[in-house]
Amino acid sequence: MIIDCHAHLVPPSLLDAIRAEKAKFPSIRLIEEGGSIGFSFAGNKPTRPVSKPLSDIAGRLQWMDTNKIEKQVVGGWLDMFGNEIPAEEGTQWARLINTHLAQIAKEQPRFIPLATVPLQDGARAAEVLREAHGQGFKGVMIGTQPKGKGGVLDDPTLTPFWEAANELGSIIFIHPVFESGDDRVHDYGMANAVGRITDTLIAMSRLIYAGHVTRYSNMKVVAGIGGAALPYVIGRLRRNYSLDKEKLGNPDAALAAMYYDTIVQDTRALRYLADVVGANRIMMGSDMPFPIGDLAPLNIVKETSFSDSERASINGGLAKQLFGL
Repeated sequence: MIIDCHAHLVPPSLLDAIRAEKAKFPSIRLIEEGGSIGFSFAGNKPTRPVSKPLSDIAGRLQWMDTNKIEKQVVGGWLDMFGNEIPAEEGTQWARLINTHLAQIAKEQPRFIPLATVPLQDGARAAEVLREAHGQGFKGVMIGTQPKGKGGVLDDPTLTPFWEAANELGSIIFIHPVFESGDDRVHDYGMANAVGRITDTLIAMSRLIYAGHVTRYSNMKVVAGIGGAALPYVIGRLRRNYSLDKEKLGNPDAALAAMYYDTIVQDTRALRYLADVVGANRIMMGSDMPFPIGDLAPLNIVKETSFSDSERASINGGLAKQLFGL
């Protein structure tokens, strides 16, 4: 079974529901643009509009067929997670997203959905995570910055969420947010090329040093975009750990415990990732439908120096095991 472990989907029914129920979300302003919707959460600057490929189910299935992909793990779109809005409103917003992700997965079983949770409140995030598992979700996709722009995933207020994830054995896919937290990357297309990397690297490094990855060992953490720069900086992470072992989590143990996708766009980088963490921790991914992703994701696995058994694991074997397919 060929499985794409990293993609995004906004079901058309979700957009219809948002328009119909907008009065329930006073902190969210809808911005109709070119037949699609953008959002302003809690008065912040508008998001990009939902692009057609995010909601084009027929087009997505055709792309999967062309690429010989049988199933695809789909999270929502990070721009519309709405972690900036008040907690109660954010809880209802996450539930609305999850309802429609669960529905599209029932209608089209080739999609494996990842839920959304209101990270602005750790207790509510835990509650929604438990509900999501009850709906059939195996885990969630969360942003690197739990306040939309700003905040850290090791914030003590999020402890209830991490405890619930550990108890449930959740898959936690950690994904960069649109605002990387560094205004220097908003030129030359660097938000995509570099900002996503630095954002993920910082968020993951904090979780590693806070001890979350090894402490909550029953959850399954997926570090998107090939683990960002984690494999390349493991020596520095290890050196820093050696200077303060009493206070810091072990980076080698954390990297060995996590999972990664293949979205590195260079066979040498993918081979190095495998050398550092093991090919048995890597899953093929596309970041569909975004152009910065890998829209022919089987090629890099084919062209990288892997054994046949390693390729089988990367192209679907590991994802099948993690998601219980």
